[in-house]
Amino acid sequence: MRLFRWTVAPYDATPVQKNNFLNVQIDAIGVGLANAASPFLPVFLTRLGATNLQIGLLTAMPGVAGLLLAIFVGRFLQRQRKIVPWFSTSRLLYLSAFAATGLAAFVVPEEQLVTVILIIWAAATLPQIALAVSFSVVMNAVAGPALRYDLMARRWSILGVTTALTVTAAGQFLERLDFPINFQLLFIGLSLGGLISFIFSSRINLPESEPPAEALSRSLRERVSGYFGLIWSNQEFVRFSTKRVVYLFGTLLATPLFPLYYVREVQATDAWIGYINTAQTLVLLVGYSLWTNQSRRRGSRFVLMTTTFGLSLYPALIALTDNLVVIVVIAGLAGIFQAGIDLVFFDELMKTVPVEYSATFVSMAQSTQYASAVFAPLVGTWLAGHIGISGALLVAAGVRFIGFLLFTFWNPVNKPVNPSP
Repeated sequence: MRLFRWTVAPYDATPVQKNNFLNVQIDAIGVGLANAASPFLPVFLTRLGATNLQIGLLTAMPGVAGLLLAIFVGRFLQRQRKIVPWFSTSRLLYLSAFAATGLAAFVVPEEQLVTVILIIWAAATLPQIALAVSFSVVMNAVAGPALRYDLMARRWSILGVTTALTVTAAGQFLERLDFPINFQLLFIGLSLGGLISFIFSSRINLPESEPPAEALSRSLRERVSGYFGLIWSNQEFVRFSTKRVVYLFGTLLATPLFPLYYVREVQATDAWIGYINTAQTLVLLVGYSLWTNQSRRRGSRFVLMTTTFGLSLYPALIALTDNLVVIVVIAGLAGIFQAGIDLVFFDELMKTVPVEYSATFVSMAQSTQYASAVFAPLVGTWLAGHIGISGALLVAAGVRFIGFLLFTFWNPVNKPVNPSP
C-alpha cells in the first residue's frame, strides 16, 4: 500500500512549498487536458494527406527554433528576477496553438490546411522554448534539491492520469463524429486546459532571484567565450548532457514513426490510437511511485540504468507486431519505464547545474536536445521511406541502446561546479 499512499506534499515541506506543490499539481491537470490533443495532431495531419516529410517537420520545428534561440532565451530568463510569469504565460501561448489549429480548419481551404497548421506550430515554438527552459528552473526552485523526485512524481502522475483519461475520451469522441469536424472541436475544447494551467501556475510563489553580475562592457566575442567557458568548466554537466542527448536522439527518431506505423501499417482506428496512448500514460501513476521508491532504496543510478535499458526495447517490440492488443500491452509497459526516465533525467541534470546559473545551464541542455530534435525526426521519416517504418523503428531502438551503453560507463559525481562567469 505504500506505493499508492498520496499526499499533496511531503510532510517535511514548508508551508510555502506545500502551497506551491498544490498549485503545481492543479496546473498539471490543465496541462494534461490540453496535452491530450497532442497524440491526435500528427494523426489529423496524416488523415489530411500530409507527407512523411511534413509529419517529420511537425516534430522537427521546435528543434530548429530551439537550436537557434534556446541559448538566447536562457540568457534572457537568467536576467529576470521573477521567472514564474514567464513560465505561466509561455504555457498559455503554447497550448493556445491547439485552439488555433481547430479554428484554422473552419476557415482555411483543405488543400492549404496542412501548410497553415504547420505555420501555426512554427509560431508556437517560441513560447515552447521559453516554457522548456523556465519549467526546469521553476520546478527545481519549488522542490529544492531534496524534494525533486517527490514533486515531479506527483506532478507527472497527475499529468499522466489526466492525459490518459482524456485521450481515451477523445478517441471515443473522434469515432462518433465525422472528419474533420471531430478533430476541430476536439482541439478547441481541450485547449481550455491551458487557461487552468495559466491560472494556477501563475500562483506559484518563489522569491525573487538576483541575476548574476555581468560585465556589460565586454565585447560580444568575450561574452560568447565567457558563456561557453562557464559551461565547459562544469564537466559533470557536459558529460551527462552528452549521454542524455544521444538517448533522446533515439527517442525523437521514433516520435513521428509511431503514428505513421499505427495508421499505415496497422490500420488502427482513432479509438485504438486512443487506447494505445492511454495505456502508455495511465500506468505513469504506478511508474512514478515505483521509481521514486526505488531511488530511495537503490539510488538514482539503478533507476537510470534500468529505465534506459527497458525503454530502448520499446520501438523494436512495436516494430515486430501488428496486433493491436499486444501493442497496447507493450505501450503500457513502456509507460512504466518512461516514468523513471522522466524523473531520473530531470534529477540528474539538475544535480549538475549551479543554482545561480540555472537558466543558463538548462538552456544549454535544451539547446543540445533541440539539436537532436532538428535531425532525428527527419532522419526517422527518411529511413521510413527507404527501409520501411518497421526498419526505422529498429534503428531507433538501436540508438537508444547505444545511449544506455554510454550511461553504463558514467559514474556521476553530482557536485555542480560554481564557476565564475
